Amino acid sequence: MEHAFWHARWAEGRIGFHQDEFNSQLQAYWLGLDVSSEGQVFVPLCGKSGDMLWLREQGHPVLGVELNQSACEAFFAERDAEPVVRQEGAYRYYGCDGVELLCGDVFSLSEAQLQDVVAVYDRAALVALPPAMRQQYAQMLIEHLPAGVSVLLIAMEFEGDQGPPFSVGEDEVVALFSSRFQIRRLSERSGSTGRQDIAYQLTDKC
Repeated sequence: MEHAFWHARWAEGRIGFHQDEFNSQLQAYWLGLDVSSEGQVFVPLCGKSGDMLWLREQGHPVLGVELNQSACEAFFAERDAEPVVRQEGAYRYYGCDGVELLCGDVFSLSEAQLQDVVAVYDRAALVALPPAMRQQYAQMLIEHLPAGVSVLLIAMEFEGDQGPPFSVGEDEVVALFSSRFQIRRLSERSGSTGRQDIAYQLTDKC
């Protein structure tokens, strides 16, 4: 989606994708990834998600990337935290107590910026992108993530092609990521609207 679309969503408060509670599938399946509790976790298109706080409570340094500046600022303001703020190349950096947010376009990330990542948590990134951008996003992860990384991916399936969020089926997840990752479907959670939230574990073949 165009940058202006997401900036408008945040400015107008149309952020139904934001969850106030910790994600139940994150809590249920994270430990099963068996990643170092001290390893850095990458959270793409993170918004102001409280899930980053849950990951931090497990001992992980967290690296989030978010396009919208107000979302980055809100994450810290809602926790009465005062982050260090500076410009780092294409990104505006916010950091406090083990959580670092890079405000800018996720597609501008370099391998160097992801070199310490041991795991990825994606609840709202893949499903936020239209098909062509999903391919670009998956390729960026495949090319830039260090060896041995694990991914907890939460996608969703429903009838129709409206979005965002978009329906992303298992066949597409396999097509996008199987060149590098072994893909295991962990569970599904059905909602009242016919939507199913599907959790996947992606294990690096390297």
